[in-house]
Amino acid sequence: MSHTPGFGFFERRREYGAVFVRLVVGFILVYGTQDNVFSHERMTEFRDFLAARRVPYPLFSAYLSAYAQFACGILYVLGLFVRPAALVMVINFVAAILIAHLDTPLDATRLAICMLFCSLFLLFNGAGALSLDNRLGGGRGRC
Repeated sequence: MSHTPGFGFFERRREYGAVFVRLVVGFILVYGTQDNVFSHERMTEFRDFLAARRVPYPLFSAYLSAYAQFACGILYVLGLFVRPAALVMVINFVAAILIAHLDTPLDATRLAICMLFCSLFLLFNGAGALSLDNRLGGGRGRC
């Protein structure tokens, strides 16, 4: 493993880096879906959006996506069951990109792409040292 001179402090604490990804992505997921979770009117708008794109069972799909994002956002922030939550978010954002963003400009797609790639990072790297996964897993970060 090569070290960049002057960055030893950060290299020795690299296991803590995942917390920053978890916190920002978790916050964005919770903030971005709380209106759907707490407002039937907003959920109905999401259903109509999915129905217009011919998604099967649009109301079920709207609830599934919104509640999955909301719950996984909370799990990311807590650092609990991060790898399973990340797998759910990878599936969710691949579907979102395929359903809603294939015909949109990159500028409109970038948040979904960032959520996808941050979730891939967490899937491969786990929650990191500052997490409930690490604490409950006896320091091994199993989830």
